[in-house]
Amino acid sequence: MRGRVTEFLIEAKGLDKHYGEEGREIHVLNGLDLNVRVTERVAIVGESGVGKSTLLHILGMLDQPDAGQVLLNGQDLFALPELERAKLRNREIGFIFQFHHLLPDFTALENVTMPGLIAGLSRTEARQNAEAMLVQVGLAHRLTHRPGELSGGEQQRVAVARALVMKPRVILADEPTGNLDPVTGESILQLLLDLNHQLGITMAVVTHSEKLAAAMDRTLRLINGKLTEISR
Repeated sequence: MRGRVTEFLIEAKGLDKHYGEEGREIHVLNGLDLNVRVTERVAIVGESGVGKSTLLHILGMLDQPDAGQVLLNGQDLFALPELERAKLRNREIGFIFQFHHLLPDFTALENVTMPGLIAGLSRTEARQNAEAMLVQVGLAHRLTHRPGELSGGEQQRVAVARALVMKPRVILADEPTGNLDPVTGESILQLLLDLNHQLGITMAVVTHSEKLAAAMDRTLRLINGKLTEISR
């Protein structure tokens, strides 16, 4: 099911999120709004603990806001039943984290095959898609290696392939280069930029890296629960 036609692929409207801590209420998002166009690359920056990861989790339906809406292509995500949200998340959104979260006993190919199997593809089709994506991220020679046999950069490339294997329209990345040395981080950044160009994927990236943020189309700072655009 698709929503109404809109110029924005992602729309967040009036998002509130708070947590109880030691008898007091902590507001991390406070009436937050965000609009992201198709194929746009947006960086989200801010101090540690201000709610950047919380925002990303809400955009990706891993968490729910206390108030407000998130629309994907005009469709109100949190108006959907939980099962429909899960299907939509698996099909339309890819996640990349600072730590790759690969399954240690599975090979690179098996890790990247997993989203297709979850989506109900045949084992043959899911495996073919996974192999093609691993080739695209430069790991044709590492298909049968387990995460412990791969370098940090190779592990993150596997994680990128896993995020992209279902050809999602959106990538949500939380510090995708934060656990890598500068040279490896640069290679992962270039890979993301290349894939954005080749596949037309929309990206929202939480980062502390000034270089990564500068490579995005826009940079937004999260402060006092709201986003403010940083002029360049």
